[in-house]
Amino acid sequence: MPNPIAYELAVMTLPYQQWHLDRPDASAVVAALEEGKILYLPRLSFILTPQEEALLDPVLLEPERKNISYRPDRDRLDGVAAPEQRPAARQLLQRYYQDCRALMASLLPAYLDACHSPAGTLRLHQVTDWRARASWRKDDSRLHVDAFPSRPNRGERILRVFTNINPYGISRTWRIGEPFPPLAQRFLPRLRRYSPLASWWLNAVGITQTRRSRYDHLMLQLHDAMKADTDYQRDGPQLVMAFPPGSTWICFSDQTPHAAMDGQFLLEQTFMLPLSAMRDPRRAPLSVLQSLVHESLI
Repeated sequence: MPNPIAYELAVMTLPYQQWHLDRPDASAVVAALEEGKILYLPRLSFILTPQEEALLDPVLLEPERKNISYRPDRDRLDGVAAPEQRPAARQLLQRYYQDCRALMASLLPAYLDACHSPAGTLRLHQVTDWRARASWRKDDSRLHVDAFPSRPNRGERILRVFTNINPYGISRTWRIGEPFPPLAQRFLPRLRRYSPLASWWLNAVGITQTRRSRYDHLMLQLHDAMKADTDYQRDGPQLVMAFPPGSTWICFSDQTPHAAMDGQFLLEQTFMLPLSAMRDPRRAPLSVLQSLVHESLI
């Protein structure tokens, strides 16, 4: 049986119903987020127009695509199979990006100007359908922390906003794992040694956009070690939580272990955040790992 995590240790519930907020308690919110908690807004919905509701069909996706993706800084939309649906998909993801920025301006104002490289996704598949055709490394129903194989981030944070837009009353069910410090202590002895030569080669042949630092290597190793450990997936510390339609949640996905178990139709917005913008950079995975190995990782 899994070792249960107390809800109050993993989640901070917030009462807000609007994306534009009037003077919330940003201090407590930032502290909870940087501790690794999920900020849960059960009454913050994102309302689709009738034209946007027509997008909620997996046939809209290009073959073999997991999601529709949008980069607002480049106005780049990918993954829409039908050209006539591209304007509606772009409008939807643009609107969601703007609302996420408005929410950040209220809840996380110190982060707003520092956040960069925004990327949004419209997720249309049922979680169980995609899981059936994914390799174990890409199986996001296994507890993991996020790390980008092709995009080394050298310790920058991965901040994500999620909103369940399911029109049929189906919740998005997650498992939430233990805090990052004990997680890192648990898996660090198993992780393979970093190779500067391998980092150079991966970048030289175009597998990575820049060279992986030792930090990026350890985070990818941690991601894989967690997913590969079936005993940990079954018995490790975890909390099962259902996010109903019309709810929104936020987390540092490089810090908070998570696994998507069920659900369909989701909006997600990612931002990258430099450690210098954090209130307490000592909470970041980079700082935690450096304290364990007693040396710089970037």
